Amino acid sequence: MKTIVEHLIEGFPNFSDQLRAEIILRAKLISINEGEELMSIGGNFRTIPLIVKGSIKVVREDDEGNEIFLYYLRPGETCAMSVNCTMSGRLSEVNATAEEDSIIIAVPSTEAGDWLSKFDEWRAFILNTYQNRFTELLHTIDGIAFKQLDIRILNYLSDKSALSGVKILHLSHQDIATDLNSSREVISRVLKILEKQGKLSLGRNKIELM
Repeated sequence: MKTIVEHLIEGFPNFSDQLRAEIILRAKLISINEGEELMSIGGNFRTIPLIVKGSIKVVREDDEGNEIFLYYLRPGETCAMSVNCTMSGRLSEVNATAEEDSIIIAVPSTEAGDWLSKFDEWRAFILNTYQNRFTELLHTIDGIAFKQLDIRILNYLSDKSALSGVKILHLSHQDIATDLNSSREVISRVLKILEKQGKLSLGRNKIELM
């Protein structure tokens, strides 16, 4: 198993030796199992996660329990929501769950704030995180407001395929419906249309992109 030093050098090459030394001193390396919750709506943040392995799915949920997928956190990234909440003392407004077995470096929120003025590369990393998340949220809004469901489904499947590096995705129609805030019946109907168009192949709880 890699050490925290190896994870930092590989996943965050722009960090200086001084910043890495601070992280090694203050942070902890944590393993998260697939399906395990990293953060939940209404929860307190005491750490900021640096993703070094795996992926984290971030979703928004309404009062009735309906969810909509926002974005994935990948290696080399952190969560803008956790940064914002720890800096402002606010509670979480999203749920985040490990999409696969993952490893994070948990940085104490008290240190993360101090590093903004102490390390230029940390400040640049946090600002870049906000920019990337803002761009992804705009894509999500565009998909909901302007794109037809078949395009949203294809984009969703393509993102999951790129994330996992495989063409065959093991997920149910209900999984897609939950993430896209639709119904299973509608998703199934559109998937069958996409299959007839030759864009994917359907199996039992699996979808192969063509």
